[in-house]
Amino acid sequence: MPENLTPENNEPPAGRPLPASGYPGQPAGWEREALERIALAAIHEQRAARRWKIFFRFAFLAVLLLLVWSVLDVSGTHVSSGGRHTAVVSLDGEISADSPANAEDIDSALDNAFSDPGTAGVILQINSPGGSPVQAGIMNSEIWRLRKKYPAIPLYVVVGDMCASGGYYVAAAADRIYVDKASIVGSIGVLMDGFGFTGLMNKLGIERRLRTSGENKGFYDPFSPDTPKMDAHAQEMLDQIHQQFIDAVRAGRGQRLHETPDIFSGLFWTGQESVALGLADGFGDTDYVAREVIKAPDLVDYTVKQSLTDRVARRFGASIGSAAVHSLVSGFNLSLH
Repeated sequence: MPENLTPENNEPPAGRPLPASGYPGQPAGWEREALERIALAAIHEQRAARRWKIFFRFAFLAVLLLLVWSVLDVSGTHVSSGGRHTAVVSLDGEISADSPANAEDIDSALDNAFSDPGTAGVILQINSPGGSPVQAGIMNSEIWRLRKKYPAIPLYVVVGDMCASGGYYVAAAADRIYVDKASIVGSIGVLMDGFGFTGLMNKLGIERRLRTSGENKGFYDPFSPDTPKMDAHAQEMLDQIHQQFIDAVRAGRGQRLHETPDIFSGLFWTGQESVALGLADGFGDTDYVAREVIKAPDLVDYTVKQSLTDRVARRFGASIGSAAVHSLVSGFNLSLH
């Protein structure tokens, strides 16, 4: 009778030991492994959070330093070398109101260069394909003004890869122009470019609905056909600006210029040919002119270095001006290129 009774204790049957976990089907030590995984995950998460915190702190510091630099940047102010030197100003890139090659900055740098009592001579380095006739004309006039105000200080232009069109408009006011034999010089002309889409619109069956107050308000609208009157007026403008350019070159180069039928046609030449034509005076780079011509080999750079705030302000102002111009003449772009 007793051998048939079910045992009332919790011991396992003979030959079947209880797992170390205390639960059937679970491997031994699983609780410890789970806790280790949870602890490691927490550690990794803390490390990642710490790395991101450090990253954002450095990023904030970098932005803060950039803002402080842009606000406190004093580049472009008067520079003095403390001794006899050659002043250098760089005009690089397309000439326009919203680029580093703008009349305000170039004129300011030239004024600082001439007014320094240690300046023995000024070198204007030009590497430009041209650009705005207005900006180039302002710089040309300022160079003449400074040369008259400081007659003992010569101003020489040193050409880099290119001194064409508006760039040469500026250079023509210098005492002398020095080039490399392979430089590109000239392109004394004016262009007005744009697009017309009337033929395409007719093929696609698109109608342009433009209403103006004033018969010429839609002058050279790209979606409207041009007229002989528009063409004649545009050509008159181009010829007038071209003549201003020619007069500036003749005034600056004088008897040194060997005029040919092509000299004012918009053609350009190598530096070697430009010397033969009288568009330039000789060969040499900045160091050569400072050392051998001005006799002051120490160089001081007066070029205005635009701060971030200056670039933003100028670009904003130029965009407003550009929008105003495009509202008046939306179909073309006028430039010395």
